[in-house]
Amino acid sequence: MYARSTTIKGDPGNIDAGITYIRDEVMPAITAMDGCAGMSLVVDRSSGQCIATSSWRDEASMHASGDRLASYRARGGEVLGGTPTVEEWEVAVMHRDHQTSPGACCRITWTRASDLDGTVEFWKSRVLTQLEGMDGFCSASFLIDRAGSRTCGTAVFDSQAALDATRADAARMRETATREMGVEFLDIAEFELAIAHLRVPELV
Repeated sequence: MYARSTTIKGDPGNIDAGITYIRDEVMPAITAMDGCAGMSLVVDRSSGQCIATSSWRDEASMHASGDRLASYRARGGEVLGGTPTVEEWEVAVMHRDHQTSPGACCRITWTRASDLDGTVEFWKSRVLTQLEGMDGFCSASFLIDRAGSRTCGTAVFDSQAALDATRADAARMRETATREMGVEFLDIAEFELAIAHLRVPELV
């Protein structure tokens, strides 16, 4: 499984218009394309940052959709008031405890790792196990970019309060990953889960 993420840092006042555009126009178009396995959208209403992620059954399907989606990305940038940045990933881990409900929030962590396969195994055996024990945990995914030696880990929780309660534990997990795996943390951000329509199968 593969994924393409499109990030736009726009005007916070345009977030609701952006959600409407992606839900009503982009999602029906993209989910009708061959090989698409759904999409999601996370938003930060304070910064205006939005990340739309589409999932694909194989790399060929993802690449074949690129040109067809260019006009949607351009229009999304206009609606949100920012420039789209596109990244492509391999889906290494996907695990769901239960379906999300309105109000769900997530923490996304981007890293650089010299040993990608070892980092995936660390994430499966150590990070995911700890996430499953946290109150309000919904789901988690771990994406990798082999060419850039980067990773993108997402943990989704039932509410902002549940997410807030995990911050200290998350910080300790990051310290462990740095100490044991030499992982370099590039960015960490928290978002509202505005659209949850990914249909990636369980990958653990």
